[in-house]
Amino acid sequence: MAVILQSDQEVVTIATFVWGQSSAIQEVNKNIREIAATGIPVLIVGESGTGKDVYAHLIHRLSHHSSTPLAKVSCRASESGEFLAQLKGLLKRNPEASSLSGTQTVFLDGIDEVDSAGQRALLSVLPDGDDEADDRQEVRLIAAASRNLEKEIEGGRFRKELFFRINGVCVRLPALRERKDDIPLLLRHFLVRDAEATGREVLTLSQEELGLIGTHNWPGNIRELEHFARKISLFGSAREAITEFQKTPKFMAERAGEPPSVSLKTVARTASRHAERELIREALERTHWNRKRAAEQLKISYKSLLYKIKQTGLEGR
Repeated sequence: MAVILQSDQEVVTIATFVWGQSSAIQEVNKNIREIAATGIPVLIVGESGTGKDVYAHLIHRLSHHSSTPLAKVSCRASESGEFLAQLKGLLKRNPEASSLSGTQTVFLDGIDEVDSAGQRALLSVLPDGDDEADDRQEVRLIAAASRNLEKEIEGGRFRKELFFRINGVCVRLPALRERKDDIPLLLRHFLVRDAEATGREVLTLSQEELGLIGTHNWPGNIRELEHFARKISLFGSAREAITEFQKTPKFMAERAGEPPSVSLKTVARTASRHAERELIREALERTHWNRKRAAEQLKISYKSLLYKIKQTGLEGR
């Protein structure tokens, strides 16, 4: 059976994925409200962990049908028979209907996983879009895919007519490696959430630690970052969590292969922060941690030094 999601239940934290200052995510977000307001089918494409499910819920919440249930059909069923059973489950909501009606919004999750039999079945029940301008149309389609469907069509693995049926407008979600400027904001969100759940103090990462985190390509995207934040909270230290993922085969393979996609500007910023941290540490050690004297030697204000000590992670020493 399809999973019927009520608007006030089982809702993923939309802000987690939508937040961001990077141009990549801002470009996605600026047109979402306009897309949601129409009845046009939406195809959401993105790697695993980029937030396809979240954006499907967001589009539904911003649509004119937000007060009605969102029917989610998992297209990743192990057999086409199971997938067809989910479709029949939707049809039972309106037994007299010959197509997917009676449900305002249908979310086909993982449509690129549907086999040829399932694709034929979908074509037989999906609305053809001829009555798109009719306000009485009852079905809004949202589909999500991890693969490039144009290439799947070229390879004969996806039906062209089905692609045109679901691709009224395409929303392409950027991978986390394409929006690395958002990592500190997202990581902070996860750390605050974990601290509230455990009653612990929110951990603060130094600029050097953030620089090391930025060298990782995050193939698991935001979902991988979320799990990484949990490890930081568990260990009580970012250093231990960073050391752990640097030992994983996936990270080692990245180091052995091509250089990570980090800009020269990012590398220079990380190196500058590391040098600044070392200068502050040396000044503090020379003055036996007399912060006022260290500030005088570094020719900065006392308040600036206190801020930088906290920012660079030297505060604990």
